[in-house]
Amino acid sequence: MSNSMKSSTALRVLNSALIVLFCLAIILPFLHVLAISLNSGIDAQKGGIGFWPREWSVENYTEVFKQDNLLNGLFISIFRTVVGTVVGVALMSMAAYAMTIKTLPGRKAITFFVFFTMLFSGGTVPYYLVLTELNLTNTIWVYIIPSLYSVTNILLLRTSFNQLPFSVIEAARIDGCSEFKIFRSIVIPMSKPVLATISLFTAVGHWNDWYAGSFFVRDASLKPLATLLQEMLTRQAALSDILLRNSGSMAYAQLDKMTVTSDSLQMATIIVVMLPMIAIYPFIQKYFVKGITVGSIKE
Repeated sequence: MSNSMKSSTALRVLNSALIVLFCLAIILPFLHVLAISLNSGIDAQKGGIGFWPREWSVENYTEVFKQDNLLNGLFISIFRTVVGTVVGVALMSMAAYAMTIKTLPGRKAITFFVFFTMLFSGGTVPYYLVLTELNLTNTIWVYIIPSLYSVTNILLLRTSFNQLPFSVIEAARIDGCSEFKIFRSIVIPMSKPVLATISLFTAVGHWNDWYAGSFFVRDASLKPLATLLQEMLTRQAALSDILLRNSGSMAYAQLDKMTVTSDSLQMATIIVVMLPMIAIYPFIQKYFVKGITVGSIKE
């Protein structure tokens, strides 16, 4: 066997080993979280839980689904994720395409202005004041309108659109097609991988966001699932802390009756929040790798 073949084989073995290690680094923590979520909370506090529950229990999930407004929070999360993703990706892709048109007046200034917003932030207080002036606080639109644009996603889309065959777009312009028709009929069909990737990023961001519901919404009926679950964890942790600090016999009696702890409840919450995104990912996985590597290969 030649030296080149030996080197190639060794490289493939090393590459396969690194991929396996990377997969284990992702899968094993997930299995550990799942095992604790399906284990009795009091028993899990003893430690030693690996990747299989020692004392099976569904009390953690029962406690999660006991929360008030849970179904309403699920509806809010689905609504903001679907509407925010569809509208956001549509607007970001149109903005990115406009930035690829060389005849656009002030294109360089617009690009600089968009990029400049990545470098500086006004902070939480000015952001809250802006939302208040726009009458967005305590409404469902506070989840959608401020999140319609992501500079990172716009730049990723622009890079992808710049790699499309210029001759096809120019031919469409010569034939009299408007820019919107070119965008709809040529750019969008040829950019499915990057659009699927951006859609996944945007959807995950909307689904996992608890911050906006916690700080900008007071109405409990408008809080998304992630916020409700985060508040539940805070209450559970506070209750456990109070009971542990109380040295009375009644407190110990309550602790003995508890089968759910803040840690086991947190693990169950993580699984509940993750499952919808895990269910969606296989349907767009084929686009993901191609879309995330856009711009890495130059002709």
